[in-house]
Amino acid sequence: MLDSSPDTFITLKADSFGRILLVDGEHGRFVRRDLGATPPWLRLPAWWLARREARALARLDGMEATPRLLGWDGRWLDRSYMEGAAMYQRPPRGDLAYFRAARRLLQRVHRQGIAHNDLAKEANWLVREDGSPALIDFQLAVCGNPRSRWMRLLAREDLRHLLKHKRMYCGAALTPVERRLLKRHSWVRELWFATGKPVYRFVTRRILHWEDNEGQGPKP
Repeated sequence: MLDSSPDTFITLKADSFGRILLVDGEHGRFVRRDLGATPPWLRLPAWWLARREARALARLDGMEATPRLLGWDGRWLDRSYMEGAAMYQRPPRGDLAYFRAARRLLQRVHRQGIAHNDLAKEANWLVREDGSPALIDFQLAVCGNPRSRWMRLLAREDLRHLLKHKRMYCGAALTPVERRLLKRHSWVRELWFATGKPVYRFVTRRILHWEDNEGQGPKP
């Protein structure tokens, strides 16, 4: 249920798509995506992204190491708060256990018919206090039949992004199969780099003036 009158909050992030607030409300601490401050010309894409996240979180239904959806009314998206530092803030260097657990977590997400689609960003991987992984920010997630060719392709791209992080922080532990997978570039990746990514960079950096990058963008 949405908390319409939070007691206190801290703004974690504010950009053209709204604000991300850390809220201490009547029922405890949670994170709110507030679309109220979104400029009129961006309200539709901001709403569309928030709806995608709400749909994915509803499908995950509070799965361990992922946020729980608390409410979505078209303006506010509330999700449970997850303790932890972004991967780039607390790098799991040499921590093979982290990457094994991250792969198991990703497999559980994929079995629910969800591809995250934004795992190149280290900020979307959390390292929790006990050293275990967690996932956040499902704005670009795709939901579908996990056995379909399309979803299996997207799941493989998710895994490739995880293996890139493993190569960075725990490269000596990469298996021969993982090394081969890293070298396999799908047509989705090639199409994105040829068409979508240049447009994305132009819009986010030239028009919206974001300083975000794939490794260290500011994420809640």
